[in-house]
Amino acid sequence: MNRNSIRTKVKVATCCLATAVVLSGSSFVSNAALNVGTGSFASSMQTEASTENNTAKDASSNTMASAGVSLTLARYASVQPEENSGEDQGEAAAESQEEPKSEFADIGVSNIDDESYINIRDIPSTDGEIVGKLYSKSAVTVVGSEGEWYRIHSGNCEGYIKSDYITTGNDELAKSISTRVAVVNTDNLNIREQESTDSTVLGQANNGDELIVIEELDGWAKVSTEEGEGLVSADYVEYKNYFKVAESKEEEEARLKREEEARRAAEEAEAEEARQAARRSSASSSRSSGSSDSHSDTGAARSYNPPSGGSGQAVVDYASQFVGNPYVYGGSSLTNGADCSGFVMAVYAAFGVGLPHSSGGMRSVGYEVSPSQMQPGDIICYDGHVAIYVGGDTIVHASTPSTGIKYSSPAAYRSIITVRRIF
Repeated sequence: MNRNSIRTKVKVATCCLATAVVLSGSSFVSNAALNVGTGSFASSMQTEASTENNTAKDASSNTMASAGVSLTLARYASVQPEENSGEDQGEAAAESQEEPKSEFADIGVSNIDDESYINIRDIPSTDGEIVGKLYSKSAVTVVGSEGEWYRIHSGNCEGYIKSDYITTGNDELAKSISTRVAVVNTDNLNIREQESTDSTVLGQANNGDELIVIEELDGWAKVSTEEGEGLVSADYVEYKNYFKVAESKEEEEARLKREEEARRAAEEAEAEEARQAARRSSASSSRSSGSSDSHSDTGAARSYNPPSGGSGQAVVDYASQFVGNPYVYGGSSLTNGADCSGFVMAVYAAFGVGLPHSSGGMRSVGYEVSPSQMQPGDIICYDGHVAIYVGGDTIVHASTPSTGIKYSSPAAYRSIITVRRIF
């Protein structure tokens, strides 16, 4: 089996943002996520999954304990005496059928303190070369074990971690660190107020949009939208789980380089802003000492300054000019109307940065920083919403149709899923 993929393929159920039984065929996603789908095991995968679980179980008594239950049942059935007949044979046949695994059964979770990390090494020894880091509340796939070490795959990393730092066989723990989304597979999907096609339409989602799942109902998915909770038909979505994953050595080096470049750019931008402020002050003094200015801003069209610099603060300065402009669902115009992701996308586009027009998609852009380390210009991703951090525990965002683009405080006015830094 390909170690670069999550171990089990799925048959996707007709649904809109849900989670069910099996891991998808794609691996941990770079920068943020392990994709998990829904469905039941294909019969062709049962032998392979059982063999793999057996290997892990034999190698370490505490490795994927729950995943081996179905294999144990199969073995028990295989040793039943042939003379069993009638009801006994029926029971043996029932026991020989493998029970479906939880979609979280093959996921291990780092059990270290917040803001800590574990080194991932190329061999099962502390003398091994460090090939990556696994942070708190991150997910891995355990692909084998050697003594007190697990061989794991997470993100773009494959290597060894001491088994003491990985919790396996705990579905609830794995579920608790995941973000459940419904991926829309059609255009113009109505988001409704209630579970009925006759209910009021709150907005629409398009193909590829990812909506945070609040609850999975019969034929419907309750999701989070910028206007509040809404419902979409489960017939037009597919469910996926996102996990935080390891950071490879190369990814860490690239991130540190970006951070250093951003720091220098911020210093240069601050110096340039100081020079511009001095020029504006000088020009203002010259006008006040000259003839009266007959120009009036009354009734004049609103003007905006072009983006200047390449720092997070420059992003904030540019974005703040559009406060008061309208919110338009699906829009990306800073002047005529944008929704939350359209606003962030348009602001960063002015700085030459391409972002997805999706609040869910923005959860994997740039690189992640802790909410306690937020800086101006950082993108804050909430449950179905996204904003730009201004500083001073404040955000600027396209909020709702009734409020438009505005400032909000505190920044954690709703639960923060992740904070992403571009500059």
